[in-house]
Amino acid sequence: MTLYPKLALSGIRKNRKLYLPYLLSCVGMVMMFFILHSLSYSPLLHKMRGGSSIEYILTLGKFVIAIFSLIFLFYTNSFLLRSRYREFGLYNILGMDKRAISRVILWESLFTAVIGLVGGLAFGLVLSKLAELGLLNAIHADIGYEVTFTWGACGLTALVYGIIFALLTVRSLIGVRKCRPLELLQSDRSGEKPPRANWVLAVLGGILLVTAYVIAVTIRSPLAALLVFFVAVIMVIIATYLLFMAGSVALCRLLQKNKEYYYKKQHFVSVSSMTYRMKRNGAGLASICILCTMVLVLISSTSSLYFGEEDALKAQFPRDSELSVTMYSIDDLESGRTEELRRAYEQVFTDHGFVPENVTAYRYASVAGLEKDGVFDPDAGTESINGMIPDYKSLRMLCFVTQDEFNAMMGTSLSLAADETVIHTVRCTYRHDTLEVGGVKLRVVGQTDDFIEISGVDSLPVSSILMVVRGLDVLRPLDGLTTADGDRMLELFYEYSYDAGVSDEASAIFDEQRSLIGTVMRAEELKGMGYGFNASCLSEQRDDFYVSYGGLFFLGIILSIVFIFAAAMIIYYKQISEGYEDQARFSIMRKVGMTKEDIRKSIDSQVLTVFFAPLIMAGLHLGFAFPLVWKILQMFNMRDLGVVILVTVIAYLAFGVVYALIYRATARAYYNIVSSSET
Repeated sequence: MTLYPKLALSGIRKNRKLYLPYLLSCVGMVMMFFILHSLSYSPLLHKMRGGSSIEYILTLGKFVIAIFSLIFLFYTNSFLLRSRYREFGLYNILGMDKRAISRVILWESLFTAVIGLVGGLAFGLVLSKLAELGLLNAIHADIGYEVTFTWGACGLTALVYGIIFALLTVRSLIGVRKCRPLELLQSDRSGEKPPRANWVLAVLGGILLVTAYVIAVTIRSPLAALLVFFVAVIMVIIATYLLFMAGSVALCRLLQKNKEYYYKKQHFVSVSSMTYRMKRNGAGLASICILCTMVLVLISSTSSLYFGEEDALKAQFPRDSELSVTMYSIDDLESGRTEELRRAYEQVFTDHGFVPENVTAYRYASVAGLEKDGVFDPDAGTESINGMIPDYKSLRMLCFVTQDEFNAMMGTSLSLAADETVIHTVRCTYRHDTLEVGGVKLRVVGQTDDFIEISGVDSLPVSSILMVVRGLDVLRPLDGLTTADGDRMLELFYEYSYDAGVSDEASAIFDEQRSLIGTVMRAEELKGMGYGFNASCLSEQRDDFYVSYGGLFFLGIILSIVFIFAAAMIIYYKQISEGYEDQARFSIMRKVGMTKEDIRKSIDSQVLTVFFAPLIMAGLHLGFAFPLVWKILQMFNMRDLGVVILVTVIAYLAFGVVYALIYRATARAYYNIVSSSET
């Protein structure tokens, strides 16, 4: 073996405390990407119902891991490279020019890439089947035990991470070439001057954070929550970095001014050393805080969806079977065709000798609009949905049913005048005495807590107002009107639903009814009537729900593992790099009488003073983000707030235990370094 490979291997071996976690990071990232990519090729997933949804979720996960790997490996590589600068400077002083040092770096990068790719692919192959079994269990699918292998997954993984390792190598070469020999030799002694507390940045960070929190807790519409979510996330990330970088300096300054706290041997060294390099320390703590928050939001939201999937399914489909027909006009809706359809449905029941339960049949009209002071503009409502005009706070879906059908289904005795209405609000409030839409003005004479279960209303991302009117004739001014895009403003539906349980007979009945309605509607379409229909069965949709929610839960677990591992590595490298920087300081303190026990107390003080701040701040972020997350979960038909709260609390407590264990282990590494110097 030539000189350069020997030096590269020797450098890796001598710096194994630094290289081993880095190599594990490389192996772990490659392994996770390969597992997700290989799962997308699984024949078991492609054969099942909803396989395309799983493929989309896995593709999203692959993209996130690839981007995160690039950022994270660059971040950890900077710690690794900085720790080697003194060694490279020594090579330079002994006669090796920068070209020779670059060759050593090239060989180290090659060895790192080979270990990362080979190790990641090997562990990926071993664990991919276990991951597949976990995914199949999460989506309630039949488990198969055959092992599949695809060269495509290996090839794409090698290509993606080959590019990442190449970029890391280029960055390392540029970093070494920019440094002077003396700078390389003294790099481990080059600290930062004690920074001043920048109150401007601290106040700016506080303003951004408070603004993001206010946005999160004041959002009412799920659609609004979805649209502002990423804006709020960016604001929180920026605010977190500003507060940790500027606010942590201020905290250390305040601690130094507290003489009773600062002038104790367990606090003096830790606080002074943290203040000395707090700008870089704050950035690292902010990164840890952001990763912790990502883990908590991911695992709490996906777990809530997974454990609440049955309730969400029931909210989306109140009945086992639903048959919906879109009518062409109010005249068609009231012409008797709906009764013909009902008789046809019930004839199928008679032919099979089957008696359905909880039958509901009703007609209703719906229109979307932007509301301002009790006046709804249907055309603006449609443009807002299609063009994403940011007036989402006033976007409403209005649904109208007749008083006769409402009284028959709800057991009431409403008697309304032609210009009167009784309303029921969903995820909104309405306090006006009148309601006007498209020139139709109605007086609101009351509100009701109970309403007909109109299919799909609960799952809409916008707020809704359900209205009882004397007859649909009051909506004739809207009938036939179209938006600027040519779409009908007023949509007319006939809904028929029932409970039949899960059985082969129930499936056969539903299939026959679906075929019947398809035949009828195609005949009407030939007449140019423009009918449409939709038929959905709870037993069929359950598989799609399991696939979607289980897939998100599986992806949440995978990404949470990646982010937890990344946070652990950042904490470890922070402890190691700061341990070597503090080694000389603790050596001096030991020479003047500081014992190993005093050193351990000082380290514990440092941990309790600063390094649990990311966990506390992440909990604060999670608490204020909860209303926003809850609104978004409602778009996925999540209705049980108690389940979401319980899952979130358990997720935070469990993560707190994991975080404490990680930090205790890394603090031990820090202690071993600073206490290893000679007295």
